[in-house]
Amino acid sequence: MCPLPIQWRNRERWGSVAICFELVVNFGDNIDAARSAVLSQAVSWRTTLDAGNRSIPLHTPLLRTDGPYVELSVLPVAVGLGVALDGDIPQFALTAAELTELGHQLYQLLATFDGYVAATVGWDPEVKINPNWLKGGWIAGVGAGAADGLVLCDALHAELGWGDEFAVFRPGYRWMPYRGETASTIYTD
Repeated sequence: MCPLPIQWRNRERWGSVAICFELVVNFGDNIDAARSAVLSQAVSWRTTLDAGNRSIPLHTPLLRTDGPYVELSVLPVAVGLGVALDGDIPQFALTAAELTELGHQLYQLLATFDGYVAATVGWDPEVKINPNWLKGGWIAGVGAGAADGLVLCDALHAELGWGDEFAVFRPGYRWMPYRGETASTIYTD
């Protein structure tokens, strides 16, 4: 998770920097599974999430195919900072508990997907789903809690040789259970 320093309250100070709270999913080279996930999110899953007493819509999923792997991002509307998709929509001022509630619902959405390699929810978490970073010991170098919420397919989990602390997420996938957001990772608490 990306910590959000107090300075991020001042959007003008950061210019065009975007900070996204999102679900990111690495599909390897499985474009068919990624397209299926986009369709399932758009057609068969709800289009809003609950955060406290608010209903927060989801942006249309973003599918990126120009990198080393196919990546899908699902972003709640007006939750990040400087997110181009939000345009001039005012941000939701969410607490850690409300962001955690959003995170758990994004993991529920992920549980409907299949054919991916790695996935996670958080603030700009893309680096956590890159197998090269994982194989290079990135998680171990970052310290305790770095793998919080990380979901891996069984094959990648076995290849990495990681232990039993990863629980079953769903058949074919293991994860380090998501503990949620804390006041130190957001700007509203």
